[in-house]
Formats: sequence, C-alpha cells, structure tokens
Amino acid sequence: MKISVQKIALIGIFTALSLIIFMVEAQFPVMPIGGMKLGLANIVTMAAMLFIGRKEAGLVLLLRIVLAAGLYGTVVSFAFSLTGGILAYLAMYIAVSRVGENQLWVTSVFGGFFHNIGQLCAAAVISGTWAVFSLLPYLIISGILTGTLNGLILQRLWKSPLRKYSIKR
Repeated sequence: MKISVQKIALIGIFTALSLIIFMVEAQFPVMPIGGMKLGLANIVTMAAMLFIGRKEAGLVLLLRIVLAAGLYGTVVSFAFSLTGGILAYLAMYIAVSRVGENQLWVTSVFGGFFHNIGQLCAAAVISGTWAVFSLLPYLIISGILTGTLNGLILQRLWKSPLRKYSIKR
C-alpha cells in the first residue's frame, strides 16, 4: 500500500492527539463501574475516519493502543483496550459509510456499545468466568450515553470549517 507523506503526517498527528486525550482522561477518577470511561480519545479515531480514511483510522487506533499500553498499561489493560478497540473500530468502519451527515453520532454509539462487548469478552477470558457479563446492562447504558456525547462532538467537528481540510479519498 503506497501512502503519501501527507497521510503519514496526519496519521502521526491524529495518533499524538488521541494519545494526549487518552492520557488526560486517564487522570480522571475511576467511575463506579470498573473500566467505565468517557472514551474521548475515540473522537479522534472517528475524526480520522472522516478526515483521512477508515483504514488509516485503524492504524491511528492501533498505534494509540500500543503506545498507551507502553506508557500507562499492563498486559491486561492492553488486552482490554485491544479487544474493545478492534470491535469498536469494526462497528464504526461499517456504520460510518451507512449513516448520513446528520447521524454521525450513531457511528459513535455503535462504537461505544461494541467496545464494551469486546472488553467484557476479554474480561471473561482473563477471569475464566462469564459472570462479568452481568455488567452488560450498565455498560450498554454507558456505551450509549458516552457514544452519543462523543458522536455529537464529532458531528459538530465535521460540520466546522475544519472539514475543508479532509484528504479522505
């Protein structure tokens, strides 16, 4: 795959931005239900899908997960981030091409929901019990709420003057 210097630079910028947002969010107090976060770095992944392309956004996501694990994480947190991130990415990859401009937030809701499913699957494998899925109702609600919030931020960003800088082809 041939990739332009411009795309390489933008992948680096989006990766750095998502890592910074992840690091800032990591400083927030832990929410009552284990592992629940706002997922603000996901806004950058979704923006990368719109501004530079879906495949490039996948690279941004993987780079952020690996770098964040190296800076902040453990093997377990890496497993959670990777499974949740991949499922969320796949859901958003499909959804972003099927929703209209006024429904971009829906893409984020799908991402939030599937991220939680991925993390629960990782938790079930690591803990050896399916009991972790008892958290599913709470995580569905949190995924919908945070997905909606992040999606509305993304939608506003996409409708801003920044849109003219999109290089996605």
